Amino acid sequence: MLARVYCASTVGVDAKIIDVETHHTNGMVKFFLVGLPDRAVSESRDRVEAAIRNTGSYYPLGRITVNLAPADLPKEGNAFDLPIAIGLLRMSGQIHTEKLEETVMLGELALDGKIRPIKGVLPVAVEAKKRGFKYLIVPKENGAEAAVVEGIEIFPFEHLNQVKDWLENRGSMDPFHIDVGNVFSQNGQADLLDFSDVRGQENVKRALEIAAAGGHNVVMVGPPGSGKTMMARRIPTILPPLSLDEALETTKVHSVSGLMKSGKALITSRPFRAPHHTVSDVALVGGGGIPMPGEISMAHNGVLFLDELPEFKRSALEVMRQPLEDGFVSISRARMSVTYPSRVMLVASMNPSPSGDWYNPQEMNGTSSLQMQRYLSKISGPLLDRIDLHIEVNKVSYDELSGKAKGESSKEIRERVIEARTIQSRRFIGLKGVYSNAQMNTRQVRKVCELDETSSEILKKAITSLGLSARAYDRILKVGRTIADLDKSENIQSHHIAEAIQYRSLDREGWLG
Repeated sequence: MLARVYCASTVGVDAKIIDVETHHTNGMVKFFLVGLPDRAVSESRDRVEAAIRNTGSYYPLGRITVNLAPADLPKEGNAFDLPIAIGLLRMSGQIHTEKLEETVMLGELALDGKIRPIKGVLPVAVEAKKRGFKYLIVPKENGAEAAVVEGIEIFPFEHLNQVKDWLENRGSMDPFHIDVGNVFSQNGQADLLDFSDVRGQENVKRALEIAAAGGHNVVMVGPPGSGKTMMARRIPTILPPLSLDEALETTKVHSVSGLMKSGKALITSRPFRAPHHTVSDVALVGGGGIPMPGEISMAHNGVLFLDELPEFKRSALEVMRQPLEDGFVSISRARMSVTYPSRVMLVASMNPSPSGDWYNPQEMNGTSSLQMQRYLSKISGPLLDRIDLHIEVNKVSYDELSGKAKGESSKEIRERVIEARTIQSRRFIGLKGVYSNAQMNTRQVRKVCELDETSSEILKKAITSLGLSARAYDRILKVGRTIADLDKSENIQSHHIAEAIQYRSLDREGWLG
């Protein structure tokens, strides 16, 4: 006898519907699971058998073949237990229902029949709706996440017996619903950090405000104790709230990574990821036998903070160049190729030299300009080219540290950032995947960032004297456009371009002394 149940497997941030076909014949007791299952899927046989026996059903004996189709797609994870169990029960005549043709189900089974949470539920719900399925059965803890998708009925269950009862219409149960608007309106976190805690450094705060307003990459260079890390960790407090589309994109990545908290429906605040400098290439950009997202993808629509940038492995930094430019990571393997989004605001910090000090010609035993050059050379020119703002951070004076005057709060700065982003959102209406100035392509830059004669002359002199690349030219225009947005200016003016140029300090000849 043959039974068919529908499940799903994630591929990148998308999902593919999987046919779980179960066939039984008389003969020697054997169980075959085919269709490129990984180790976790292959081990489902023992979990399924124990769960069926411990819930009062009988486990069919004989030769059982379970096929996961399409057979050429690698299957991984723990979501196949429930559909395999239901397939065995349907095949052996213990379940009589017509609902299976309209239902996608997934879940891990405990030995006593309880259904445990899994990862990647949101992409599955999106794909099931797209394919026209009517019902989606998920573990109870994943119900809120699945219910974000409208147009498909979500049924979260805790136990295998509950699924059997629902399939045979025993008892009544309504689909699970959540108010997505209400969940999204709770956006925003209880910020324990605030820019008002930072004493002095007004020029750095201004640069970080510009970076937040346009979504620009930024690197801070300064000695230890000057507040680089302190300010970097406060950047999320001045970023605008996620839009619903951004929240769904971010939630997909966190869902397939297994980072969603139990019962959580959406990621409603921008992620902040700060990997240690010992991070590997694969951990940073993603990979593995079955490719999984890396730190740059888990920070999608948020902040990726790299503290002590020159201490990262050069190979790890170089693999970020393409994702930073394109906004996505493509990972290819012999059997499959997946793409993960990686539209992040890169925030990096570094000391100017191995000792942490600036070059001072008056100090005989101090840091030399050669030491600073060598330290900076650990970061390639192409990577620095992709960073829009280069900020010099100096030590805070005693008077600033001991003063009682507080600086601007994150709330005040964030209001200006949101106003600037609102201008940008109106500008980019109808452009998919473009939410801020930093995400403009070359054609959009030429259209949006037109300069008057004075501004063009200033930029021409800077490009000629600094020897900047075409990429740096575009990034100066983008930063200038953001500064103009903060000023609520329709056109980019000369002082906007002048300020944008000063944030290319690492491009200046002789900057290191």
